Amino acid sequence: MKRLTLAAPAVALTSAFLVVAAPLAAGAHVSVTPSSAPAGQTAQLTFSVGHGCDGSATTALTFTIPEEIVSVTPTVNPNWDVSKTSVDLAEPITDSHGNALAQRVGEVVYTAHQPLADGFRDTVTLQLTLPADNAGETLAFPVLQTCEVGETAWTEIAADGQDPHDLDAPAPTISVTDASASEAAHGSASGSADAAGASSAAAQAPANPDILARILGIGGLLVGAIGVVLAVVARRPSTPSQKG
Repeated sequence: MKRLTLAAPAVALTSAFLVVAAPLAAGAHVSVTPSSAPAGQTAQLTFSVGHGCDGSATTALTFTIPEEIVSVTPTVNPNWDVSKTSVDLAEPITDSHGNALAQRVGEVVYTAHQPLADGFRDTVTLQLTLPADNAGETLAFPVLQTCEVGETAWTEIAADGQDPHDLDAPAPTISVTDASASEAAHGSASGSADAAGASSAAAQAPANPDILARILGIGGLLVGAIGVVLAVVARRPSTPSQKG
């Protein structure tokens, strides 16, 4: 009986640990910010990693670039070497500068100068232009995390209606938004700010300067008229007094 009495709290503690550990494990993944960006515009996507492979330090991050994206400019990080791998396009295309392209960036690899220990965070940033005709879609950036011991492939993509939090190793994703809607929202915000600024300036503006000038002018005329009257009175000869 005593053994059962002691085992019950142990089971309860173990269950509680598993409940707490499950969300922590699910939250341990390679994330990206921002989570959305307008179609057809240049975006800077920052990928964050703060854990290893089952405790083993990270040595490299390999990003698979979606086929919809042609050009990628990796940001230099002093803690990592970076390289790009090109792949052939199914059909040559013309970029926004009028250049004919037969290849695109297929992979970007960051290799750590010193292994990134488990529990320490670092970020790498990719600059790229999102496709103009993919508004409303979600683009995935699968990442292979290579460690001193083992590796983790963050490549799972949620199916329609599936919660991405249910995935064991989700790929970082961003939502491509409508560029016109984003510009309209930005324009509306700018217009509101301009209107507020104009109202504030009007509230702080002094009284009409024309009215003030008129008041000062009338005051000057009155002072001048009084001066003339006083001068005339001072020049008039005094009347001699009559003697009886």
